[in-house]
Amino acid sequence: MSRSDALRRLQGRRAECEPLDRLLSDAGSGRSRTLVLRGEAGIGKSALLEYLAGNAEECRIARASGVESQMELAFAGLHQLCAPMMEHLDRLPAPQREALAVAFGLSSGSAPDRFLVGLAVLSLLAEVAEEQPLICVVDDAQWLDQVSAQTLAFVARRLFAERVALVFAVRTPTPDAGSDPLAGLPELTIRGLRDGDARALLESAIPGRLDERVADRIVAEARGNPLALLELPRGLTPAELAGGFGRPDAQPVPSRIEQSFLRRIESLPVAAQRLLLVAAAEPVGDVSLLRRVAERLDIGPDAVAAAEAAGLIEFGARVRFRHPLVRSAAYRAADPHDRRNVHRALADATDPVSDPDRRAWHRASAVVEPDEAVASELERSAERAQARGGVAAAAAFLRRATGLTPDLSRRGVRAMAAAQAAFDAGVPDAALELLAAAEMGPLNELQRGRLARLRGRIVFARKRGGDALPLLLDAAVQLESSDPDQAREAYLEAMGSAVFGGLRNGPDRVRTVAEAARAAPPGPHPPRLVDTLLDGLAARYAEGYVESAAALKHALRAFRKDAGGNAHDIMRWLWLTWPASADLWEDETWHELSSYALRTARETGALNFLPLALTYRAAVHVHAGEFDTAATLIEESDEITRAAGNSPLGFSTLLLVAWRGEDAQAATMIEAKCRWASTWGEGRAIGMGHGLLAVLHNGFGQYEAALASAEEACEYDELGGFGFAVVELVEAAVRLGARETAEAAVRRLEERVDASGTDWALGVLARSRALVSAGDTADQLYREAIERLERSRIAVHLARTHLVYGEWLRRENRRVEAREHLRTAYGMLNRFGANAFAERARRELLATGESVRQPAIEARAALTAQEAQIARLVGAGLTNSEIGAELFISPRTVEWHLRKVFTKLDLTSRKELRGALDS
Repeated sequence: MSRSDALRRLQGRRAECEPLDRLLSDAGSGRSRTLVLRGEAGIGKSALLEYLAGNAEECRIARASGVESQMELAFAGLHQLCAPMMEHLDRLPAPQREALAVAFGLSSGSAPDRFLVGLAVLSLLAEVAEEQPLICVVDDAQWLDQVSAQTLAFVARRLFAERVALVFAVRTPTPDAGSDPLAGLPELTIRGLRDGDARALLESAIPGRLDERVADRIVAEARGNPLALLELPRGLTPAELAGGFGRPDAQPVPSRIEQSFLRRIESLPVAAQRLLLVAAAEPVGDVSLLRRVAERLDIGPDAVAAAEAAGLIEFGARVRFRHPLVRSAAYRAADPHDRRNVHRALADATDPVSDPDRRAWHRASAVVEPDEAVASELERSAERAQARGGVAAAAAFLRRATGLTPDLSRRGVRAMAAAQAAFDAGVPDAALELLAAAEMGPLNELQRGRLARLRGRIVFARKRGGDALPLLLDAAVQLESSDPDQAREAYLEAMGSAVFGGLRNGPDRVRTVAEAARAAPPGPHPPRLVDTLLDGLAARYAEGYVESAAALKHALRAFRKDAGGNAHDIMRWLWLTWPASADLWEDETWHELSSYALRTARETGALNFLPLALTYRAAVHVHAGEFDTAATLIEESDEITRAAGNSPLGFSTLLLVAWRGEDAQAATMIEAKCRWASTWGEGRAIGMGHGLLAVLHNGFGQYEAALASAEEACEYDELGGFGFAVVELVEAAVRLGARETAEAAVRRLEERVDASGTDWALGVLARSRALVSAGDTADQLYREAIERLERSRIAVHLARTHLVYGEWLRRENRRVEAREHLRTAYGMLNRFGANAFAERARRELLATGESVRQPAIEARAALTAQEAQIARLVGAGLTNSEIGAELFISPRTVEWHLRKVFTKLDLTSRKELRGALDS
């Protein structure tokens, strides 16, 4: 069909077709594109998809369609899209190939990370597109199984330079708009037709002349919905047409369209109606299965002919309804008894070996009363789904199994398992509902403790303030006698909840948890990592910073020692070991744990954890003065977080903003984040935010604001934030002449640093002492600070020490020496991108009488964060495939970025690039 013919069929849709034409052109020329078509049922999304497919003569078309159903099958939508491409599977790297094979049930193995599956799908699409541009069309995407939708959303966000286009059609409003994985992708809203186009379409659908007033009413009631204009008049008598369609507000348009389809279905022979019911109940469109069921139910070929002649369904390589509303109408119109009979027939006709999960689903839909055999089969399906990484599917299977379990005790156990799966799948509301169901059955002490712990974890995941604290503490107490190991883990989770809730939201709460943990039965011997961390943190809040330092340092050393041998615990508890390392000024532990966690997350494809590892590692790079690297990691973390549909992790972003000191709105941004954190009770974030404001204001020389922010941050001894804030307080107070305030802050710092003993801690203490000292004492302390900080990884404080030392030397009229340190400070801070502090150094240099040239912008500064990261990896000797696997993009996209790097840096080879980076 020519484009002009297609446009004539799509009455009034020229504006919507033009973006699709551009998408085809871009995909053909190697610019990947994604587009989400959003609109109500019947508005024309499917017709536009058909227009796209019909005009892609030079392209390969891959299709998938979501199906509304009571239960989901993990990766079903993804398998539907990728199944015709599996001949390319062997071209994928082994980890990706294995992950996809396990996800699709082609081989057995441990559950693959869903984003490693996403990388495999990305690679598969890229491989196919090497031969021919690929257009992936996904209709009714709102009904895709959760893991398929999330995976395709991830792929859509990682496509750049492949000859691939992904186009989704999504009904609005979506069933759960708050968790729409496609949100944020480029989209086109499909609206109703204009009245003139609507009237023309209506006239084309009704033979003979239609009364003008009746036509006006139909056009008005259809509200521009093309399917309504085509379907609503069908089957109505002239009298019914003359009378319109009843009260305009009686039903929404999609419902009335469904009623129109229902009338057409009811006019068919009984056998054809039953055939439509079978097709509606079978979500995949398996023609061979449909034929087997038709034979079992004595549905003859005449029924097929009648259903197709009515224009409601097509029987080709796959069964396709004319519109999803036909499917829903056929299913809902049937008597419940008939529906159960059809599901029973589908279960009997489904191979229990090759497709046990779909068989279990149909069996579950065929019964009403509790049935242990069916419930057990669903439980086994949940285990298989879990093994393939389909956590959402496992939750759905277990939820249905719970409802079909006759024994109350077993029902409670299954409800708890369903709740855990729902929580892991990111559906906390469903998890809480299932926990309520579990509580209705008889539970033993261990089960009650585990239930309480899961409830607390769900609450903490939803709101990282202190709301989860009493739940987790209660769970820990309950588990002490039945499972002491789990009890200690629950105590540590309770401790974490109290820490993140912050001391400003209840100073005594953390101590209460600490004392309860110390009074609990001791941990196993030898202790696990979790036990050493619990003991260290409990001592921190029960005894105090100084008294607990040795125990907490012992715990952190245990984690460092085990790096490489206990990846699960190191990643599982990084959210506590990282701030504990900062609390003790342990820059080596900080570096090693974050580096190991990030490397392990990349190697294993653990993208659920990777954003956290990225953001913590980014913070380490900020303190090392590697701002560009930090920015790249933050950008990567944000991209993955968006793809997963989770809330962004903001601390490292704000840390970088504070140290860069280049945005006039930076203070407003940090303050807004503090207020945001306070809305869910995360008091620690408020304290950390004020500490960052102190850094920002000190950089700009706004010492009054810096002092106020630092004092606010120092009001409570928050884990990993208090010591940093004290350092900022000392500098601000000294600059304002508040000597007593500064000296008191130094004394508080001395207590902590003596307990820590690291070069980082001793370096910032020496600098702080120097600020409140004079003469030779100050001079010696500044030199000591520089010497110690040079042995640490904390380059930003080394640069700031050169700065304040140079400022002091200038005031002492030692200009030659001052220039030496101010030049060093200016060079370092300028290279880092710490603009506000660099400007302070520049002004001081000018005050010494030295002229300062603004440095030329380096060519490499023109690189984007992604380009800079790829350039560094090329410099490290990685191939395009290795870089693609690490950054979760395709090798073709790596090459595309690399060409831009060569152009910007005026280079022609990887060897030249490595040399440029080393220079």
